[in-house]
Amino acid sequence: MALDFTAIDFETANSSGASACAVGLARVRGGRVVATAAWLIKPPAGHDDFAPINVGIHGIRSADVVNAPDWSMQLERLTAFAGADVLVAHNAGFDMSVLRRACAVTGDECPPYRYVCSVQMSRKTYTLDSYRLPLVAAEAGCSPFAHHDALADAVACAEITIDCARRARVDDVHALAAHLGVRVSQIAAEPRLERAVA
Repeated sequence: MALDFTAIDFETANSSGASACAVGLARVRGGRVVATAAWLIKPPAGHDDFAPINVGIHGIRSADVVNAPDWSMQLERLTAFAGADVLVAHNAGFDMSVLRRACAVTGDECPPYRYVCSVQMSRKTYTLDSYRLPLVAAEAGCSPFAHHDALADAVACAEITIDCARRARVDDVHALAAHLGVRVSQIAAEPRLERAVA
């Protein structure tokens, strides 16, 4: 066994879970980050307004995604990168809901990824006042990074998971989850929205 997984982070344009505007991915093999990928996404129509609060968080504006691939195109890229890996995300409920809801809106089939939440793992590994990503990453020994940059967040999530495994003295993501008493969950697809027929 080896500590193999893909860390993922989405940024959204607004409060809609379907409004993904950026994704970052970090592939881990044998307990090391070996590949990364990130790109902007054009959110689906009807979910493509950029709310000032979101722009203030991540700095991505509607003009930045005009020529970006849409959700369906990026979903193919995402699944090609992640393959059959277990996904790990910091506050995984949010990131998995982005996958589910964007697929429901666009009619794409949502891949049934298994996933683990690094917030849950962090709570079982570290004693901190807050489990926000920058604070946990610092505790895990990560260098300072640009929080809410999707790629930087994905890499930080990967490094946190690697550190949790090191401290737990396990070398497999399933063994890590079992050791810490957290679930390896699976995405349940939301019903796809019916498209209007003229």
